[in-house]
Amino acid sequence: MNPADRQDTKGRGAPLPQKGGGGRVGLPVDVPSTALFTDHYELTMLQAALANGTADRRSVFEVFTRRLPEGRRYGVVGGTGRVLDAVENFRFDTAVLEFLRERAVVDMRTLDWLSSYRFSGDIWGYPEGEVYFPGSPVLRVEGSFAECVLLETVILSILNHDSAIAAAASRMASAAGDRPLIEMGARRTHELAAVAASRAAYVGGFSSTSDLAAGFRYGIPTVGTSAHAFTLLHDSERDAFTAQVASLGRGTTLLVDTYDVAEAVRAAVDIAGPELGAVRIDSGDLLLVAHRVRQQLDELGATGTRIVVTSDLDEYAIASLAAAPVDAYGVGTQLVTGSGHPTCSMVYKLVARAESADPKAPLVPVAKKATGGKTSIGGRKWAARRRDADGVAEAEVIGTGPVPAALAGRQLLVHLVKDGEVVAREPLEAARNRHLEARGRLPLSATQLSRGEAVIPTEYV
Repeated sequence: MNPADRQDTKGRGAPLPQKGGGGRVGLPVDVPSTALFTDHYELTMLQAALANGTADRRSVFEVFTRRLPEGRRYGVVGGTGRVLDAVENFRFDTAVLEFLRERAVVDMRTLDWLSSYRFSGDIWGYPEGEVYFPGSPVLRVEGSFAECVLLETVILSILNHDSAIAAAASRMASAAGDRPLIEMGARRTHELAAVAASRAAYVGGFSSTSDLAAGFRYGIPTVGTSAHAFTLLHDSERDAFTAQVASLGRGTTLLVDTYDVAEAVRAAVDIAGPELGAVRIDSGDLLLVAHRVRQQLDELGATGTRIVVTSDLDEYAIASLAAAPVDAYGVGTQLVTGSGHPTCSMVYKLVARAESADPKAPLVPVAKKATGGKTSIGGRKWAARRRDADGVAEAEVIGTGPVPAALAGRQLLVHLVKDGEVVAREPLEAARNRHLEARGRLPLSATQLSRGEAVIPTEYV
């Protein structure tokens, strides 16, 4: 059954309303409002702008990063669908307004303005799963200063987290080749972050997750069988294997490294027969143990039994197992922490604004000037990716003027929100497929794990 067709668990009989590519409204992993997922100073800026008459000036904010994490060759856009949900849910209800009033965060005039807040502007962005580079305008938010400035923190918190996980997942998927990857990081991060991480990992190339909330929320395939505790619960390993096979069938995956691996593999095949689905190895020298287990399985006639390895894997460990007889990888800690880079350092900057509140007032480019590499480039930008004769990407081209005719069909930003309405919601599978295609159009050096600069340069025109 398609997850979108499941019925309301309270027995009302009506399908749950859908959001964000197969997602659901009102689950425990959601929140009723995203309005307080913001920083205090966003509201005090709003108050001051309302007071001096600049709040209604048409403005353009852009999300970008000045550099990729050290050693990374490309970034992956993750979380776009969640951003669209967050913008829709950005509402100041009675309880939120009362909190702001009690804390005297803003004055009554501002509270009154917030009570009817609805984003009514436009959002353009790189579609989810697309790759990006330093300077890429990953997201462009347009509207009045007042309605755009409030969205800064929640947009950045989603994009920085999800894009970091998606990039780590992409590197791991590239290292794994055709072997599937299982996301297993729920116990290594915040419970809600775990759901977002599962989603981002799926976009980046993982095949399934152990997190049931992610499966329920986004329709991601879920997998899992047993842990060491199940083996330790029983009087013997054979008893544990017998119970698991009796309950889950011969196609189950048996964990074989609780005691002695060779004895466990022998018992596993003896109990389940050559139809045993898989064995999992969670410790030791995985390269050596995998070879020994494969040889033993084949000698016992279990030639079709797969080998799954776990145990603190990252992209480097996965790459080192490329020659091992491994059929799948389970990854937890390193994935949900971005494999050493838990954020993408994306920023949300005002790049253009009108000189007055007149809707017809022209936009004026604005940019911060600072030392230490924190400068930015003003102006409302477009982005395109130039390709060579073989269709391989060779440059990220960014500009503020007319788009060159040769790049007109290569533009990257798509309309996500128009006049406050989401216009580009899509199934999560679409973002996953897009990433596979985008990564495939990068130069081959993009998949190298050795340290290096961005795989293609950023050019400004």
